[in-house]
Amino acid sequence: MNLSYELSDLEELTSNVKQIQDDMLEEILKVNANTECLGRFFHGSTDKESFKNNVPVVIYEDIKVYIERVANGESSNVISGEPITHFFLSSGTTGGKRKIFPVNDKYFEKKIFSEDLRSSILSKHINGAKDGKVVAFLNTRPLSKTPSGIPVAPLITSFIMSDYFKKRSSKCYASPDQVILCTDNNQCMYCHLLCALVQREEVVSVFAPFASTVIQAIKFLETSWKELCSNIRSGHLSEWITDLGCRDSVSVILGGPNLELADLIEHECSQKSWEGMITRLWPNIKFVQTVVTGQMSQYIPVLEFYSNKLPIISMNYASSETLLGINVNPLCKPQDVSYTFLPNMSYFEFQEEGNNDEIVDLVNVKLGCSYEVLVTKHFGIYRYRLGDILQVTGFYNSAPQFRFVRRKNMVISVFMEVTTEEDIMKALSRARVVLESSRLILVSFNAPVECCCVMEESFNALYRGFRNKDDSIGALEIRVVQEGTFDYLMEHFISEGSASASQYKTPMCTNSPEVLAILEDRVVARFFSDKTPPL
Repeated sequence: MNLSYELSDLEELTSNVKQIQDDMLEEILKVNANTECLGRFFHGSTDKESFKNNVPVVIYEDIKVYIERVANGESSNVISGEPITHFFLSSGTTGGKRKIFPVNDKYFEKKIFSEDLRSSILSKHINGAKDGKVVAFLNTRPLSKTPSGIPVAPLITSFIMSDYFKKRSSKCYASPDQVILCTDNNQCMYCHLLCALVQREEVVSVFAPFASTVIQAIKFLETSWKELCSNIRSGHLSEWITDLGCRDSVSVILGGPNLELADLIEHECSQKSWEGMITRLWPNIKFVQTVVTGQMSQYIPVLEFYSNKLPIISMNYASSETLLGINVNPLCKPQDVSYTFLPNMSYFEFQEEGNNDEIVDLVNVKLGCSYEVLVTKHFGIYRYRLGDILQVTGFYNSAPQFRFVRRKNMVISVFMEVTTEEDIMKALSRARVVLESSRLILVSFNAPVECCCVMEESFNALYRGFRNKDDSIGALEIRVVQEGTFDYLMEHFISEGSASASQYKTPMCTNSPEVLAILEDRVVARFFSDKTPPL
């Protein structure tokens, strides 16, 4: 990889945002103007002005019927002027409903470009970022197909099983490809950890799509380290690892018995405190790369605890619908991450929060304002509401930089107030202070009773006002659930085929009766605020 070449691409892209975006929209309209989904809005002219005036802003339910028609066997031309070769399956763990999105190889090509750019930026800021092994907690789920035979899977599974992944060098990973391709979550995680421990001196970074996956890996290690040490000491892989690809490839890495390494790992893992365990087990590690924005920000304190405050780097902003941006300042605090939008990924528009009348282009957003993203791309999605609310924090050349604020519909309304995902995250952050004073760590929502009042005090003025007025809102309740409940919830989503372990995101809010029943069935204690919050 030519580092200077990749970084010059970044400069060119971010310096010519308007032209690149205009050219992209022109190309999209030229290719897709005659599709049934898009063509019905044009009356002879398919220029930018006609697009803006005639094509409506849509949500998934508006285009679902067209997508399903292609999935069921009709021509791709129903939604796209280019062939549809894959459908990406959203996890459904954020918005509550699974969706499928049409894509073709252009998505993978752009993903490769984005990864190369990410690697170049990391190498610029961190010496030796590419000189060792990456512990990559990646896995797949079984691939399925639509009635018409088109593969359908989560983004990560689709990419890993594509020729694009196979053609890329995987020597940088501590785990062989056979482990990454394993569809059994437990076998895959065990083998990832075993390979990482055996090659501990070579490891320079940890990568996972989401911060929650890193925490899952550490919790898995907490319950499995004795068996892992036994494998390293004997030089033989546990018999319950039955996936032949895993057995053969990991046995090669395991080699023969290594008593010294087993004793070292056993000594570290048997200590009472696991603070700094990531750096204790992998002494040459330089950073952890994973998404820690949005609902994943709740895991930042836990990651800092286990990693001895290594740099926690959130590099990419992407979704099942499209790739969007990249973090050009990787060493910033994880709480301060902003993403620079890449104009060659999709055509982007922005609707200012609270103003449904005005939609602006990427180059016309205003500093400090919050917007919902609208996406138009080459295959089947036009002026689509992504559902993410972003705030403009600055510019890199002429490319806007955005901070992820929240999901648009992730709110709670008990009476007439609106409590957003961001409000909940702020309240949890304050609750952590209470726990940390007692040498405890908040993981997900398992909070003790003393957090109730602190959380209520952190909510917005409207909530506090209704809470103090005529019992319009009752006392906040915290329900403590059995240990392992959120792991069980993850297994539920995975077992029903909606996500792979590496793509799963614990829902911040949910109104799913099934999920609520799972949580309610595992409640072990209930606590209420014992006073109203100050106005």
